[in-house]
Amino acid sequence: MDILSAHVPELFMPTYELIDLALTRYSAKEVAVALGVDPKTVRRWHLRETEPKPYIADAIRQRLLPLGEAPTGPAAFRFIDLFAGIGGLRLPFEKLGGRCVFTSEWDSYARKTYAANFHDGPEHTFAGDITQVHEDDVPDHDVLLAGFPCQPFSIAGVSKKNALGRAHGFADKTQGTLFFDVARIIAAKRPKALLLENVKNLVSHDKGRTFATIIDVLRNELGYHVHTKVINGKHFVPQNRERIMIVGFRDDVPFNWDDLELPPLEEGPKLDSILHREDGTDPAEWHYLEGEKRRVSGKYTLSDKLWEYLQNYAEKHRMKGNGFGFGLVTRDDTSRTLSARYYKDGSEILVSRGGRKNPRRLTPRECARLMGYDDTFRIPVSDTRAYMQFGNSVVVPVVAAIANVMVPLLDHMDTEKAADRKVA
Repeated sequence: MDILSAHVPELFMPTYELIDLALTRYSAKEVAVALGVDPKTVRRWHLRETEPKPYIADAIRQRLLPLGEAPTGPAAFRFIDLFAGIGGLRLPFEKLGGRCVFTSEWDSYARKTYAANFHDGPEHTFAGDITQVHEDDVPDHDVLLAGFPCQPFSIAGVSKKNALGRAHGFADKTQGTLFFDVARIIAAKRPKALLLENVKNLVSHDKGRTFATIIDVLRNELGYHVHTKVINGKHFVPQNRERIMIVGFRDDVPFNWDDLELPPLEEGPKLDSILHREDGTDPAEWHYLEGEKRRVSGKYTLSDKLWEYLQNYAEKHRMKGNGFGFGLVTRDDTSRTLSARYYKDGSEILVSRGGRKNPRRLTPRECARLMGYDDTFRIPVSDTRAYMQFGNSVVVPVVAAIANVMVPLLDHMDTEKAADRKVA
């Protein structure tokens, strides 16, 4: 118990101390959302004006604090997580024995979700704005992960320098974009491998020039062996979600997309696999559910006014020959792409409730499942923030399939170098 107490002190903290700890990481409102109580109640607990019920201590540990203890000892490999969001790229690499030593994410709400799910030790650094971090201050690492935002690339300066016969590099091509920050860290730290993720439209953005610039910088200026592929999350989850995945290696290793274990698209799961059972088997503490049968809360059902508006909007566009409208689905269907705007009206994925009943939105937990997160993943933020976070996330099993092929090749690179040294 002494060893556990030293490494995971939260296991033995009194309830009031756990509340105080939670409030150092989250606002009273966010703690209240996670615990299913009123923010005023949380403040009264913090001031010791009222006594929390016995279950609150376990609820805080389960919903607001990271599982386990901070990692110690040697790791199989080290990696960094740039533009990390809520950590979808990180999860598979960590499960394969990697240790995250640096994270960057500017959104404060995403950082809270990240902090609630990952228990990092003193060697880990968390940066808010990567543009303000000097590349030399980033820890050495073997793998760089980045879900960088897509921004326009200006080629005017490059064209001018070409006309003048002047040399230029990636800084001239990408300065002012967030990809520049990825490139300068790669140039300084020379990781063994990298995995970048972005929306499918990156490939065609600006008539393909943006994507061509990125690949040119990675291959010709930074010297990496680059492999690209658009992958649909539908292989693993009941959602059509295509994303461009960019894999790079410092050395020429036998990476092949055909080695990925991707289940056939036509055999992908249906929404039944991620929707609440509503039979009493889902956890009682989930505030998305109510009653003995754990029915989905009525707050997720569309109001008559909103449902009528969406139907009229869809009909208007059908009359014009457009495809705009809502996406009504059943348990036997595959959904459209979950977007960050889902919190507005949920129109892209509405779950049919049968008969003449109004449909409902997915709950945040169902959105987490739709992105491939398991039910241990904590959601400490409001529904609005959760919808935005999962809408911006990666499909975790897709990343896992790529990581399963990438990580063994890190050892291959070490073996090759050892062989070269032996021959020499």
